[in-house]
Amino acid sequence: MVSPLIFAVLLASVFESSADLTPQGKIDELIFANLKRLGIPPANLCSDAVFLRRAYLDVIGTLPTPQEAAQFLADRDPNKRTALIDRLLDRDEFADYWAMKWSDLLRVKAEFPINLWPNAAQAYHHWIRASLRENQPYDRFVREMLTESGSNFRAPPVNFYRALQRKDPQAIAQTVALTFMGTRAENWPQSGLSAMAVFFSRVGYKYTGEWKEEIVFFDPSKNPAQPASALFPDGTRARLAPDRDPREVFADWLIAPRNPWFARNIVNRVWSWLLGRGIIHEPDDIRPDNPPSNPELLAFLESELIASRYDLKHIYRLILNSKTYQLSSIPKTANPAGAANFASYPLRRLDADVLADVLCQVTGTTETYTSAIPEPYTVIPEGQRSISLPDGSITSPFLELFGRPPRDTGLESERNNRPSAAQRLHLLNSKIAESPKLRVPVSDLYLLILSRYPTDDELKIIAAKGRNDLAWALINTAEFLYRH
Repeated sequence: MVSPLIFAVLLASVFESSADLTPQGKIDELIFANLKRLGIPPANLCSDAVFLRRAYLDVIGTLPTPQEAAQFLADRDPNKRTALIDRLLDRDEFADYWAMKWSDLLRVKAEFPINLWPNAAQAYHHWIRASLRENQPYDRFVREMLTESGSNFRAPPVNFYRALQRKDPQAIAQTVALTFMGTRAENWPQSGLSAMAVFFSRVGYKYTGEWKEEIVFFDPSKNPAQPASALFPDGTRARLAPDRDPREVFADWLIAPRNPWFARNIVNRVWSWLLGRGIIHEPDDIRPDNPPSNPELLAFLESELIASRYDLKHIYRLILNSKTYQLSSIPKTANPAGAANFASYPLRRLDADVLADVLCQVTGTTETYTSAIPEPYTVIPEGQRSISLPDGSITSPFLELFGRPPRDTGLESERNNRPSAAQRLHLLNSKIAESPKLRVPVSDLYLLILSRYPTDDELKIIAAKGRNDLAWALINTAEFLYRH
């Protein structure tokens, strides 16, 4: 297979635009000024076809239809990219795709070692998706998870306290720090971790008469040995009243606008999800000796999130509309500092879930899913998309082969998008069956698979190829398999 970079260079005219690089807003001003200081030239802007495909994959985890692609490419409105971003953020697939991403972080998985069980996993995923569809403010979304009490079937946010390999206070504190502060508390001094664990020392669990139902609640009878030792991660001492749930005290501290971790963590994660790496990299390894590549940019995004009352879609819009996001994937320098400072869009192989879906979309086939737990609610209807699977225990051999995360830890590194020889062999040996979707003109086939029209040179090369052979060849290109 041709390497992604070589393929990009060969098709530079397809991937790039001649539009100017005048900053679109504060993000571009900060990025371009930093690149100028470092002596690193930014890439050219990407072409309309590249932007179309990139935006669909990054925002809703799917490809445009040939009709959507043709309509966008024919549109002469200079503001059509902004209009497309707004449409994608309003689509149902936005909630599907980002519920998948959040389910990775929140370990939504019925089977071992998380053991939510199917009923609770379904309820939790439904709540996550509904919160995203309604654009619930991020601070409220997190506070509900941290403070909710009730049945894991009827109060879905309580599953945050059940989707853990261990449920002791220190393990809960580590999970809270990783998920909502982007830091690995197991590397803190033991005294700091113990002080934070006090806030979760009165989380109680009890079973009911309903099979596998569990109640999560504030249990005042579980008095911490030293309640006065409760310290927030910034070193501030907390006052814990005997009759108040200490989870609420911690949640109030965490989501306060002045908190140094909360907004920073999520805007850094969103940036990483859209641009391949965090301003602080890795996005779940924030620590004093791992500084941001662009502190002013991180501070700007934090302030924008707080000013918008924690509207995450506002942050998506800012990033997606920036020229930084819309740069080509063809760098103008081999300097490794270019990638760390966002001088070009990073080539990234499609996520396993997304790849499974777009292959089914292109070929008119379906994926078959199974679950290790033969219980109710694990029967998946034909045509179900991978990005909308409600439970990490529901899987397929394809998803396993292409690096879908096991959802055991909530670490970003659980998802493995690095290509392997086994993956290449699988795709090369998987000839496409005859499909009505593929019996279309060559131009439509290109729109279906690559979201663009073929070049004149390509038309000369492929003139004698059958549609299925051509589709199989296009699917095995880096242009199809990678975000670019």
